[in-house]
Amino acid sequence: MKIDPRAGQLAIPSDLVDVPKLIAAYYEERPDPEIFAQRVIFGTSGHRGSSFTKTFNEWHILAITQAICLYRRQHKIDGPLFLGIDTHALSQPAMQSALEVLAASGVHVMLAEKDEYTPTPVISHAILTYNHGRNIGLSDGIVITPSHNPPDSGGFKYNPAHGGPAEEKITFWIEATANGLMAAQLNGVKRMPFEKALKCSTTHKHNYLTPYVEDLHHVVDMDVIRDSGIHIGVNPLGGAGVHYWEPIAKRYGLNLKVVNDVVDPTFRFMTLDWDGKIRMDPSSPYAMQSLIAMKNDFNIAFACDTDHDRHGIVTEISGLLQPNHYLAVCISYLFANRPLWVKNTAVGKTVVSSSMIDRVTAKLGRKLYEVPVGFKYFVDGLLHGSLGFAGEESAGSSFLRHDGSVWTTDKDGIIAALLAAEITAKTRNNPGQAYFELTKTLGDPLYSRIDAPATEAQKTALSGITNQSIDVSVLAGEKVLKVLTSAPGDGNAIGGVKVIAENGWFAARPSGTEAIYKIYAESFRDNVHLKQIQAEAQSIISKLFTSVASTAS
Repeated sequence: MKIDPRAGQLAIPSDLVDVPKLIAAYYEERPDPEIFAQRVIFGTSGHRGSSFTKTFNEWHILAITQAICLYRRQHKIDGPLFLGIDTHALSQPAMQSALEVLAASGVHVMLAEKDEYTPTPVISHAILTYNHGRNIGLSDGIVITPSHNPPDSGGFKYNPAHGGPAEEKITFWIEATANGLMAAQLNGVKRMPFEKALKCSTTHKHNYLTPYVEDLHHVVDMDVIRDSGIHIGVNPLGGAGVHYWEPIAKRYGLNLKVVNDVVDPTFRFMTLDWDGKIRMDPSSPYAMQSLIAMKNDFNIAFACDTDHDRHGIVTEISGLLQPNHYLAVCISYLFANRPLWVKNTAVGKTVVSSSMIDRVTAKLGRKLYEVPVGFKYFVDGLLHGSLGFAGEESAGSSFLRHDGSVWTTDKDGIIAALLAAEITAKTRNNPGQAYFELTKTLGDPLYSRIDAPATEAQKTALSGITNQSIDVSVLAGEKVLKVLTSAPGDGNAIGGVKVIAENGWFAARPSGTEAIYKIYAESFRDNVHLKQIQAEAQSIISKLFTSVASTAS
């Protein structure tokens, strides 16, 4: 992975997206459903793209929203739909397009008061709060966000009545229906003018902020944070939670400072990510340079991405914690400090997350629930309380309330960040110090992800791989213990392969949006061992691709 020479430096004018052109392209460019890349494609987090590349345009949103309306009608979902947007430039026009269709279909839509932005976890919280104790008239939601992706990106996610990301059987149906509507030149899409939709009796203004903020003490120990007086720094990275942090601080009496409250769709205040692009990624040391530079100003500091479902934790000594390190600390702390959680409550992780989590979980005497990449695989466990904590290697997580009941079924960067403050306040050790203590007895692994080029045919072969396709008995000098093509926790296909030895492992899976595949690798020995694992992983996958090519010819 080649690092851009300006990575970590502030963006300059030539780096900035032309917002008027971006929005004009949203309305003017028409995607061609015959071209695969321009179709509606739901990845692990909804449909994403850019209006410049005809992958996120008005036609996409009109078609997806009509498909959601049809899905709701088929499944008798007739409660309110909670709709939230983030601060990306394309989010506002997409919201307007969606409302035109939702209002025309008679859907009761809950828009944020004062045209505010709404974080992803707040939508999940609102859905679950409304549906609690109900069996009919259930609510669902739409979140318009491309997460941490560059300023020219747009994203559109559907959360059904369980409050979390929609499962594949739902997204496949919505995707197919939306593409059919686009192929039919939007014949079958009902809509009304935006101004009329705003005044429609089914369009309501909703206070998202207050119920969420008032409920926080049921999931994080806000009293111990307040009483400790620790100094907290927060950088919302110009995202949807920008106006949540000061009300949180005021409500709970926290010594908290928002270091940047600017909202600008060009995100000109960001430092460039590893590839020289603007990306609001709180897990990237390049994108987080501004907050890392302030690490000595606070006892604990943190940031969240644009829709506030992911977190980045900065400490005085460690700087920015690697996501896997913080996940391990969260698990170790929560299961020792939530006495009302039942004894069989398990730990959820994705197959590409660090094995440090496995070791922490084993030390706690808890069950490990390992799933494919995608937070949707944790929804049922969080909803019914069988998972106390669920986390992804990409810095997304959620966990149960103090009483062991569900908080959110989508990722919540706000509570993950506040938990870092709770850990610091209660233990007098920040999460960086806590992770160092874990490594004394459990080992200190090295973890990395690299990308390699792959054609569509190769990506297809990798996503459909079977155990019989991989002939490997030794990995970096150690006996292979397991070869996985399905997740041990739920049995779902991982869309790739994971090879495990005693002191290291790798997993390979194709990208859903780029012409690459990803290799995740970890070593509990040293960097030389890690590099050997990565090299052998690429060799193993290259042999698979060669086999596919020879079969095709």
